[in-house]
Amino acid sequence: MNNTADYPVNKLAEWISESERIVFFGGAGISTESGIPDFRSAAGLYQTETNSPYSPEEILSRSFFDKHPEVFFDFYRTKMLHPSAQPNAAHRLLAKLEDAGKLDAIVTQNIDGLHQSAGSRNVLELHGSVHRNYCMKCRTFHSLQEVIDAPGPVPLCRNCGGIVKPDVVLYGENLHDETIAGSIQAIRGADLLIIGGTSLTVYPAAQFVDYFRGNRTVLINIAQTGYDSRAGLLITEPIGQVCETVSRRLSLG
Repeated sequence: MNNTADYPVNKLAEWISESERIVFFGGAGISTESGIPDFRSAAGLYQTETNSPYSPEEILSRSFFDKHPEVFFDFYRTKMLHPSAQPNAAHRLLAKLEDAGKLDAIVTQNIDGLHQSAGSRNVLELHGSVHRNYCMKCRTFHSLQEVIDAPGPVPLCRNCGGIVKPDVVLYGENLHDETIAGSIQAIRGADLLIIGGTSLTVYPAAQFVDYFRGNRTVLINIAQTGYDSRAGLLITEPIGQVCETVSRRLSLG
């Protein structure tokens, strides 16, 4: 961490120490340090390798899933699933803050389940999770491993033979009402909002930060965002690196 980053990181540690109802709002950037690329990067790699004519938004749309499930699952299983990925310092810090009674909730756009792997319990997954998969006919639950190990190009239900769909929100699908309500309630009640690893360009999720009523907002993102000028504290360093330093400042290990 260079000297220019010392002040904002120290200030973040100070704000965390003084806060009791922290909410973290995060995106793909928190998981890239665990080796999981954001979906546009993954789709770009897939297009290069397969000469696919489809855009990321097309591949991850509900209409495409319905029309071309075999192409969807080829992309999904080869580029979107990373079962060996491990939580990084950012995931671990948030879990420790929850254990300490300081963090109320994590609102995430990610589908990888790494927050739960790190030990976080109150995780509101706006876009679902790769760890939940259901038969579209009989709603039988299927694990991530079953989807990975499915013998055919499209995973089929062990009970009725129907197509198994990951419980992820595709383009053209609505976010779950219960998750929306819980996310808004958590953000409204926070005394510190930490936004990390997101460009805040995916809607409607990006609008949720507007429900924050406190006066301490932290934005941790390497690239510029449209929210930079509104953040009370802006840190343009890798979020895992930042959180590792904060964890040491707070003696959280």
